[in-house]
Amino acid sequence: MINSQTFSNRRDLFFSKLGRNAAIIPAATLMTHHSDCEHAFRQHSDFWYLTGFDEPNAIALFLPHKPIGEKYILFVLPKEKEAEVWQGFRYGLEGAIESFGADIAHSIEEFPNLLGNYLIGAEGLAFRLGKHLHVEPLILKALSEQLDRSQRTGETAMQLFPPCPILHQLRLKKENEEIQRIKEAVTISAKAHELARSMLKPGMSEREIQAIIEKYFLDQGTRGPAYGSIVAGGDNACVLHYTSNQSELNSGDLVLIDAGCSLIDYYNGDITRTFPINGKFTEQQKAIYEIVLAAQKEAINSIVPGQTAEGIHSSALKVLVEGLVDLRLLKGKVDSIIEEGSYRHLYMHRTGHWLGLDVHDVGAYRLGEYPVKLEQGMVLTVEPGIYISDRIPVPKGQPDIDLEWKGIGIRIEDDVLISDKGYEVLSSLALKEIDEIQCS
Repeated sequence: MINSQTFSNRRDLFFSKLGRNAAIIPAATLMTHHSDCEHAFRQHSDFWYLTGFDEPNAIALFLPHKPIGEKYILFVLPKEKEAEVWQGFRYGLEGAIESFGADIAHSIEEFPNLLGNYLIGAEGLAFRLGKHLHVEPLILKALSEQLDRSQRTGETAMQLFPPCPILHQLRLKKENEEIQRIKEAVTISAKAHELARSMLKPGMSEREIQAIIEKYFLDQGTRGPAYGSIVAGGDNACVLHYTSNQSELNSGDLVLIDAGCSLIDYYNGDITRTFPINGKFTEQQKAIYEIVLAAQKEAINSIVPGQTAEGIHSSALKVLVEGLVDLRLLKGKVDSIIEEGSYRHLYMHRTGHWLGLDVHDVGAYRLGEYPVKLEQGMVLTVEPGIYISDRIPVPKGQPDIDLEWKGIGIRIEDDVLISDKGYEVLSSLALKEIDEIQCS
C-alpha cells in the first residue's frame, strides 16, 4: 500500500503547482444500479491520488494561499452509528485528521456555508466543471458571490480553471511505490491468464473462463477485475470491447482474453493473450498471430526514454501492414496504405495507452503540436491486433476477404515500464510465443 508520507508529498507538490490558486477535488459518490442497491464503491482517482481517503461524498479543499495548518481541508461524512450499521465504518472528522493528514476536517453538510470564507484571498480556483454535478452549483454560487464582492471592493475577480492538466501531469510519471503496486497488479493478472490457459478445454463457455480468472483475482486479495473481462471465442474476438462472455468455446477457434485485476489501492493490470482453444493453430491463425507478435515485439523494442506513444504505434503499424500485404489481405505500397488509412478495417485502434490508477490512465499524449516524450517511470500498454470480419466494409481498392480468414481476431497486450535504459515488460509471466502456447 502507498504510505501516508507519499500522499503528503503529493499534496505538497500539488500546492507548489497551484501557486496562490485554491483547488477543490471531490470524491466519488455512491451509484445505484436498481432500486436502492448500490454498485461497489470506486473512489475518484484524482481524489485518491491526493488523499488516500476511500469513502464517498467527501470533498478535498486545497488552499496554498492560507497559512500552515489551514491549507488542506477535508469535508467528510461524520461518524454516525446508525448509518454505520447499514453502510459500514466511517473515519469521521477525527479520522480525517489523524489517519489522512487533514489540517482541518468538517462535516460534508457544512461545505456550502464554509466554502466562501475559505476561498477569500485565493487568486483563482481549480475545479473540473461538468463532472461533479452535485457540488458544482455550490461552487458557482461561491464564485458569483466573490465576483459581486470584487466589484465593490476592487479585489481581483477569481478565475476558474480545471486542475486536470496539473494533476494528470503529476500522475503520468510513477513514483517507486506506485511502480511496485503496478508490478503486483500485473503479476497477479499474468498468473490468472496462465491459469485460464491451463484449464481451457473445447466446449467450455466464455463465462467459465471469466470465472476462473476473476476468482483468482479475488483469491489474491484484489478488488477484482479492473474492467469488464473480455473472453471472446472465434468471431467474438473481432468485437473490441466484447463483454457478453456467453458463447461456447469451440475446437478450431481462437480465444482472446483481455483481463486485469485492480488492487485495493486501485493500481491495475491490463493484459491480452490470444491462443487456440484446442491447442493447435490453423495455418491462417498462425500466419496472423505471427504478424501481430512481430508487430508487438518491434513496438516494444522501439521503447526508450525520448520515444513517443505515436512512435510506438507507427513501429507496430508498419509491421502489421507489411505482413497483411504479404498475405494479400491488403494490396499496394505499405506507406500509401498507412497514409490513406486503408488498413483500418483490419486494425482500428491505437497500439497502447497509459496505465496506473486508471486502466486507461490520465496524461497527455500530445502537448499542442508536440508528442509527449517517454520518461523513466511512465507505464503504458503495447497492444497491436488484427481483426478480420465483415463488420467494417473493405475500403475501395483493397481485396475482398476470403472466408478462410474471417472470424480471426488476435490481440497481444503487455504492460511496459519505461526504465533508465529502455523498458521492462512487466507482464512476461503470461506466455505468448507460439511454441509456449501451442501443444506440441
